[in-house]
Order: sequence, then structure tokens, then C-alpha cells
Amino acid sequence: MTRSHLLPEFSLKDKVIIVSGGARGLGLVQAEALLEAGATVHCIDRLPSPAADHDSAFYKISERACRELDTRLTYHQSDVRNVHQLNSIMEQIASVTKRLDGLIAAAGINHETSALDHTAEEMDQVMSTNVTGAFVTAQAAARQMVRLKQKGSICFIASMSGTIANRGLSAPAYNASKAAVLQLCRSLAAEWGQYGIRVNTLSPGYIMTRMLQTLLKDFPEYRGAAVFLLSDASSFMTGSDLRIDGGHAAW
Repeated sequence: MTRSHLLPEFSLKDKVIIVSGGARGLGLVQAEALLEAGATVHCIDRLPSPAADHDSAFYKISERACRELDTRLTYHQSDVRNVHQLNSIMEQIASVTKRLDGLIAAAGINHETSALDHTAEEMDQVMSTNVTGAFVTAQAAARQMVRLKQKGSICFIASMSGTIANRGLSAPAYNASKAAVLQLCRSLAAEWGQYGIRVNTLSPGYIMTRMLQTLLKDFPEYRGAAVFLLSDASSFMTGSDLRIDGGHAAW
């Protein structure tokens, strides 16, 4: 995908977009797609550094953004549960760039544990990251959009597991957290529509991340979906879930 071949409504040229959980995995893959569509992208992740060395995917994408795409990928360190730091980063980005056009809230964790063995501490950790963290990230971004009197688009990364229970996969906290994200999306879409802020979710099916041996290079659907939801191509879409699961939930 190159900007010269994009339909104009899919262009993100001159837009500023934040991706939480953007140092690796699905967040980084989507960040690269946004860069290719013309956006300036700021990634937020809890890691002290986005990668161990400059031969990593993050740094290669960052270098490509400057060299080939005439845009920029910037890293900011913060846990999405650190409300003060998160708001400070969002305010700094918006104050410097004078705009904030979009957010992909991709930060999340999972504990694959049977319900009988799941601890309350594990449940709290998953819910505080996947639900509270997603909410305060969106809240911080929306505050800047409202302050700047600017329309925007927010995309939560949910999961097909928020709609169905995956046979053979015991992850009650994760499943519950993603169901909560789906309803959070609808609530925020209804409340923030008055400000011109759209809120949607993207629900992947089974995907392979770097933790599972690869970097999603064979999953272009998630790249295109990110550009679609953050661009004017989806301008009449809010409070909706875009599920990309290969038909898994149809059975």
C-alpha cells in the first residue's frame, strides 16, 4: 500500500494518531499501516524502550517512516494504568502538533487460566489493563480533541472472545474484559458523538503475534482495518464493531 494509490478518503496525510501498545505485535503492525497512509504516529507502551536493539522491527519501521514515507514514528513510555502520565503525554503531543486526530487503543494482556484456578489478583490485573486502561487512554485522547475543538476517531482493539467463548481456551478474565470493551465503545460513541468523536472496536480472531513466533506480516486485513477506522472512509460509522475472524464466530 502506497499513498499514491490510496483513495482520498483513506488518506491519513497530516493526521496525528496515537497507538497504545504500539511497541510490538498488532499495535506495531497497525502503526506501520497508519504511517503508510500518511499519518504521524505516536506509540505508547509500558516498555522502557520499544526494542532491545536498532535491528528490531520498531526501529526499522521508524527509520522507514522518515526515509521513505516522509512522516515520523515516535515512542513514549507509559503504562496505560498510569493516568497522570498518560494525560501528560497526550497533552504534550496535542500541544506540540496542535492536533490529535485518532487513537488505536491496542494495549492489553491475557491470562490463560481455567476459571476454577483463576485468582482475583489475575482478574484485577487483566481488567485494570484491558478495560480501565483502555478507558483512561481514550479519555485522555478525547479530552485533547475536545480542547482543540477537533473531530476524531478512536478504535479499541477488542476480540471475537468478547462475543463468543473460545472452545478449548480458558481465559475468563480476558473474555470478560473484551466484552466490557465492546460495551464501553458503544457508551462512549453515544456520549462523545456531540463532539464529532467517533468510537469503534476492531475484533480480531485468532492471530499470531511476535510472542507466537511471527509479526503478523501475513495478516493484511488488520492493517487495512486500522486505516479504514481511523480515516474518513468510515466517517459515518460509530459505536460499531468490525470483527475480522475468518468466519469463526459464524459457526
